[in-house]
Amino acid sequence: MDVVYELTETQIQELHDLFKNEWWTKQRTLEDTRQCVQDSQICIGLVDDTKVAGFVRVITDYTFKALIFDLIIKKQYRNKSLGKKLIHLVKSHEAIKDVPHFELYCLPELRDFYRSCGFTDDINGIELLRYTTHSRPFKKTAQMRAYSHRYVVVHS
Repeated sequence: MDVVYELTETQIQELHDLFKNEWWTKQRTLEDTRQCVQDSQICIGLVDDTKVAGFVRVITDYTFKALIFDLIIKKQYRNKSLGKKLIHLVKSHEAIKDVPHFELYCLPELRDFYRSCGFTDDINGIELLRYTTHSRPFKKTAQMRAYSHRYVVVHS
């Protein structure tokens, strides 16, 4: 099993095929998948003979927080500790290994898995709040310009 930090176009398509099989990502288009991979600061894939077996991505400020998203393992590779391997690769990644807080969202049935990776849900009463503006993920438009790996909306 090889570790990759950039996905080829073929591997992005394979990742999208994995996403189509899960309730939490099945609504994503190939362009959504391509965009979230491109716009995440860190992406880590596990590949077996160039085929995607597992994936995780991270959005971070490199100083205080690193938010882990989309940890996914292909069905035939599950229960082989690949999820733990991906979490270890995230936490030990050179660019973020000194970030004090790694955070993620998970369903209650996955708490034990993430606890076994060192995560806790004891965060002093902090709760997740969400504000939703659209039923679909926000799309970058021609009015947006890249600025230091962030996007700023430009009003004309």
